[in-house]
Amino acid sequence: MEKFVQQAFLYDFYGELLTKRQQQVYESVVLEDYSLSEVAEDLGISRQGVHDMIKRCNKTLEEYEEKLHLVEKFLNIRRQVKEIHRLADKYQAQDIAAISNEILEEL
Repeated sequence: MEKFVQQAFLYDFYGELLTKRQQQVYESVVLEDYSLSEVAEDLGISRQGVHDMIKRCNKTLEEYEEKLHLVEKFLNIRRQVKEIHRLADKYQAQDIAAISNEILEEL
């Protein structure tokens, strides 16, 4: 999986478990693509401090995933529902296709 997509999924699932300061820095650098220097200047900390915080956040988010596997489960369920949808279309089972569409939209 592309690194940015993986980081975004991890943050979507576990970002609320980070401190507000970590969330602010992580969102700015990873999700909004600000430079380390820009974020450091805005927050009054060093560029190295921002870099270290991003590394710690990534490690923390990855540790949550290793323990909880929520992103892995989500991606697996999404893949399975897409397969159900594909099979329902193939056999013209519109009710099943509609339900699988609803599930995919919820995910």
